[in-house]
Amino acid sequence: MNKKEMIRLTALVGVATATGVVAEANQAHAATTTTTETTNQTTNASVENTQAAVDAAQSTFDTAQTSVDSAQANVTSASNNVTSASAALSSAIANKEAATPENIALATSAVSAQAVVVSSASQAVSEQAEVVSTAAGVQASAQAEATSASASLSSASANVASATSALSAAEAALTSDQSTAANNLSAAESAASSASAAVSSDQAAVDSAQAAVASDQAIVDAVAEVQSSDVINMSAGYITALRNYLANPSSANAAALQEVAKGADYVKELQQKFKSDASLDVVVDPSDPAVQEALSVYAVNLINQLRNQYGLTTAFGASANANVAALDFVKKYYDDEDWNIFGTTGSDGRGHNKNGLDAYADQLNTSIAEDAGSGLTTWVNGKATMATTTLHNLLFAVYSDIATMLFDDGGTNNWSHAQSIFEDGTILGTGGFNNVYLGVAFDKYGYAHYELYNATEGNQLGNNAYSLDVQTAAQALLTNAQASLASAKASLQRMTTNLMVAKAAVVAAQNQLAALENSSANDLVAVTKARTQLASAETSYQTALATYKQKEEALKKAGDNLAAAQASLEAAQATLATAKAKLAELEETVANLTNADQLLAAAQAAYEQAVANLTTATGNLGAAQVDLAKAESQLALAEDTAEQAKVRAAIAAQVDQQLNGSTANGRQSAGQDATSLKTNGRALTATVATASAAKQKQGANQGRLPQTGNDDQEASTMALVGLGMLGMATGLYGYKKKKLTK
Repeated sequence: MNKKEMIRLTALVGVATATGVVAEANQAHAATTTTTETTNQTTNASVENTQAAVDAAQSTFDTAQTSVDSAQANVTSASNNVTSASAALSSAIANKEAATPENIALATSAVSAQAVVVSSASQAVSEQAEVVSTAAGVQASAQAEATSASASLSSASANVASATSALSAAEAALTSDQSTAANNLSAAESAASSASAAVSSDQAAVDSAQAAVASDQAIVDAVAEVQSSDVINMSAGYITALRNYLANPSSANAAALQEVAKGADYVKELQQKFKSDASLDVVVDPSDPAVQEALSVYAVNLINQLRNQYGLTTAFGASANANVAALDFVKKYYDDEDWNIFGTTGSDGRGHNKNGLDAYADQLNTSIAEDAGSGLTTWVNGKATMATTTLHNLLFAVYSDIATMLFDDGGTNNWSHAQSIFEDGTILGTGGFNNVYLGVAFDKYGYAHYELYNATEGNQLGNNAYSLDVQTAAQALLTNAQASLASAKASLQRMTTNLMVAKAAVVAAQNQLAALENSSANDLVAVTKARTQLASAETSYQTALATYKQKEEALKKAGDNLAAAQASLEAAQATLATAKAKLAELEETVANLTNADQLLAAAQAAYEQAVANLTTATGNLGAAQVDLAKAESQLALAEDTAEQAKVRAAIAAQVDQQLNGSTANGRQSAGQDATSLKTNGRALTATVATASAAKQKQGANQGRLPQTGNDDQEASTMALVGLGMLGMATGLYGYKKKKLTK
């Protein structure tokens, strides 16, 4: 059957039913609603029946497939059995060929010889077993003796421990009271020593505080006098020349200022006027807060006197915070960096540390200017030497530096030091100096640094300000020193009392020790007895230890002998097992040769049975495959029938809907639609052909379906099919059949 015939048959399967339904519609709705419902029930029942047939055919197909799989497995198994039987037959044939009388005789002789070997090996195993048994007995006896020796050793060790404990207790009893008394005496002596050291320390503190009071009293007396007498006076000509220079630092004004200032000669004249007093010759530390306070107040008062002479009303200040900042700056950027501002000769110095000034100004968020002087260093024959650090030296250094800044500041300095003293609101042309506080510090080379800070609420450099009244400031120093002295004296008194108590405790402890020296005779006897018992216990322990070591060595030797005997037994048993295996192999060879005919017959029969079984299994597989093909064909036919029943049911439902829902005009229109569908039937047939062409596998079975009409009827009948397929044809023919093959 060609494709065209297959398409036609597929399309005409439900034509008869469709034609009948449309004919009823053309009889002017003569049938009742009951008749229409009956038609629908009939078509629906047809769908259910055909689906049941499909399910039954599917079940038959699955059963047939299972049978084919089972038959295939049987064929495989039978084929493997044939292969195995063939190999066994070949072996039996070879055995038959080798079963000559000569070979049988040789094999029998080999069996007899191997039996002798087995008997000899068995005898060796029996003999070695007796050796093992004997060695095991020796090892058990050695174990018992070692266990007994171990128990004796443990007992001796316990006796040693007990004797040691007894000796320790006796010795402790002997020394306990004496040790306690000696410890008490030692503790008392230690406390007395500590108390004595504390007294000495507090006495030194009192002495130091008294010296501080004397030193501060000297500062109070001398600084005030020096401050009042050490005044630097400027002439009217100098003031005028300085003002002219600061207003216009020309060469001519600089020369005029140098002429009026008189230079180094006038500085020497001023230095000679410095008040020298023996009370100032006390050694002090330049970084001591009291000394720093005196120096900064002294320097600020000198500068403010000069500013008053110059006609300025704003004064510099001095504070503890400014002094702390000066000490910190000089240590960080001069001492720690080994920065020698003047060098060793005055001409080889590094000058001001400008980077340090910038960094410290950023750190404090303020403006800083620095003046520096020779300080504690005097210049002798071009070489700098460090002078003695006394209060006189420090005050003279400050006085001399300020005088030098005023009258010997020409040359490369260009009067910059004088400018820093007399400018108001600016220093060296830099603004931000409206509230100047001075800090004084000396570097490790002995040079003096005068740091000028602009104090603000933010940097707090003006906090803890000093009184510029020298007498008041000096009296405050003296008051603090006197308070320190009073505190030191009170502490000395307490330590002296403690020392007296500690000495009394030493005497009591000495008396206690003397009283206990005659009470230890019984304890000494007990110690002697305990030592004798310990020596006896240690001797017994050493004897038990020697016996234990001897028994342990014997046990180890017995164990080694037993292990060696067991190893020999295992070797003999292995030899016997090998001989027995060889004997069994030879006996099997004799049996095979002797029974060669029977073995060959059995192998031949087994091979033939295996071939017969393979033939049967192959036949069963062919029959199962035939049944599977039939079941596959029946399933395809049932599925096509079910599809056609679904088409008829859909057509009936569509016709019923149109008949029940239309008026007389509607029924006339339906007849016209049917006529129109006849005209366009070929187009619908093409749609059905497209869907059926996908069912090539079922085409052969469809040839057996009933055929009605001819080619001329095909267009009209397919038009009727289209009446029921409006809006659903493509969806119905898109149904996908279940796959038949696995």
